Amino acid sequence: MSIEVRIGIIGGNGWLGNAIAQAAVASGAVKAERLMLSGRSELGAAGQIPGAGWTKDNAELVDNSDVVVLSVRPEQFSGVSVDASGKLVVSVMAGVTAQVIAERTGATEVVRSIPNAAAAIRRSFTPWFATPPVTAGSKALVQRLFDACGEGAEVPQESHIDYCVAMTGSGAAFPALLAEALAIHATEQGLPHNFAARAAKGVVAGASQLFAGGEVDTAALVQEMIDYRGTTAAALQTMLDQGFNRTVAAGLEAATAKAAALAEGG
Repeated sequence: MSIEVRIGIIGGNGWLGNAIAQAAVASGAVKAERLMLSGRSELGAAGQIPGAGWTKDNAELVDNSDVVVLSVRPEQFSGVSVDASGKLVVSVMAGVTAQVIAERTGATEVVRSIPNAAAAIRRSFTPWFATPPVTAGSKALVQRLFDACGEGAEVPQESHIDYCVAMTGSGAAFPALLAEALAIHATEQGLPHNFAARAAKGVVAGASQLFAGGEVDTAALVQEMIDYRGTTAAALQTMLDQGFNRTVAAGLEAATAKAAALAEGG
């Protein structure tokens, strides 16, 4: 059963806003005629959704929507001026607090969320946080919307969203970095570049499906491999000894700090 309210996406011509729109319609969660997108530039052919509305006027979008999704870059939010009083406002912006969103839009019901690039293929893990005034019905709507993009998951504290900007919001970037590191090393050992790239992608994208469903405990899997004391254990233990966990933690902390800076225009 589709969501029966009207949804407007400010920044719907951007990659994330449009990915959410495309996923919502493709999954059947939202009928195209109940969807309106806005943006500063014309909507390209790749972003067009037959039946959905389009405008350059954010005020028009808000007037014609029950739910307003804010999908603009954090540093651009100061230039968005809308009155969303009485509307449910869902932000996908990193770093911009619920309080600031409520103050700038006039909305009482505010949800912060962090989808990632995998929304384009309906595989985004999307944490979301609802402020106390958000009703149970609105929460169910938000969950349905983000399940359409992959998997939505409510978190109990807004600070969790600030952290997830770094952890889950980076989407394919972290596994892509691992795949690139594997491919570079293999090439340096004399393997053909094309083979090295294919093999690395196969390891990261293919083998990771073993725990994609959530039934497998990743910590237990790693420990099992280490306890086996074979070639995989040698690789894992050396990576850990060389500071793998510390490097990952430093990257997450840097991303979290950058998100806060972007919200402040930095």
